[in-house]
Amino acid sequence: MAVNLALQLREGTKKAHTMAENTGFVSCFLKGVVDKASYRTLVGDLWHVYSAMEEEIGKLADHPVVGPISFPQLNRRPALEQDLAFYFGPDWRHQVKATPGAQDYVARIHEVAQTAPELLVGHHYTRYIGDLSGGQILKNIAQKAMSLGEHDGLRFYEFDAIDDEKAFKTNYRTILDSLPIDQTLADRIVAEANQAFHCNMKMFQELEGNLVAAIGKVLFGFLTRRLRTGSTEAVVA
Repeated sequence: MAVNLALQLREGTKKAHTMAENTGFVSCFLKGVVDKASYRTLVGDLWHVYSAMEEEIGKLADHPVVGPISFPQLNRRPALEQDLAFYFGPDWRHQVKATPGAQDYVARIHEVAQTAPELLVGHHYTRYIGDLSGGQILKNIAQKAMSLGEHDGLRFYEFDAIDDEKAFKTNYRTILDSLPIDQTLADRIVAEANQAFHCNMKMFQELEGNLVAAIGKVLFGFLTRRLRTGSTEAVVA
């Protein structure tokens, strides 16, 4: 019997998706509040995550479950390396260190690849289809918030090898539904997709402290300037 994996992944990760969007870092990001230092840390973390994902999936091109979704057009590592060079300079490899959350995420990807590679489908769906779906919106927010050029530090969101994103996602969902799996394995893939969301949330939560500190500095500077000018008007957040 056919397993409608695409629908099960979408429906089965709705709660985790909402939780991820409600983390302080993502919530602020979506509102246009982006701290450049925190953002470039995130880019570094994503480089570690995608490097692990693309390394493992690259080894599984002939795997009956993972192979069909291993589209090279989706690979983000080269784009992230361009972004890191923009934020950190040519010596970025010596400056970018994975946060504890990213280290755990990478470890999970390698563990799954070694013990149950079929579950990588859950990680693949969560990251790549999420990036492809909301990439342009997130790019516009980041560009405006950090006053960046059209491509400066934003290559991560650009899928130049995909001409029609809507058609690509339709084909991707069709392939998900045609994978040679049963319902038991489908349930495990959905569970692993939720685990992937949890890994992402952990990274976001680590960045919240930096974001709060950055906002605090801006507010402190604002209040200091008002005091120096003798203003006694109330400050409304």
